[in-house]
Amino acid sequence: MLKIDFVKEFNDEMGQMLDKGFNDFAKKSDIVCNYTPFTFVAKENDKIIGIITGHSYYKEVHIGDLIVLEEYRNKHIGSKLMAAVEEYFKGKEYKNINLTTYGFQAPEFYKKCGYEVEYIREDKEDPRLTKYFLVKKI
Repeated sequence: MLKIDFVKEFNDEMGQMLDKGFNDFAKKSDIVCNYTPFTFVAKENDKIIGIITGHSYYKEVHIGDLIVLEEYRNKHIGSKLMAAVEEYFKGKEYKNINLTTYGFQAPEFYKKCGYEVEYIREDKEDPRLTKYFLVKKI
């Protein structure tokens, strides 16, 4: 009998299944997927103060999450994490970097980093939840 569980922690076994599943499915369509997660961490004196995560696949990079501890914001740490991702993937087979953000989060920050708004899904009930889809060619 099928059972579906809510899981709070994503583990290596799940990650490997996800990576293999995406890559195997793409191969069936004669496409190279290379689904690969990534994480960059900013530290100060061994303390983690910022993290950026995402994954690369096909010819794109997708940034999933970026966070900088509040007391370290406005010190260009987020910009440096973004630059680290761009530098890492530049010159490889990837065409662009994609990300999404909400109105209350950081659309202006990403624009300052050179990302262009590709699409906006407006939330008329709560504009803070308007979702921005951004892209940057690399």
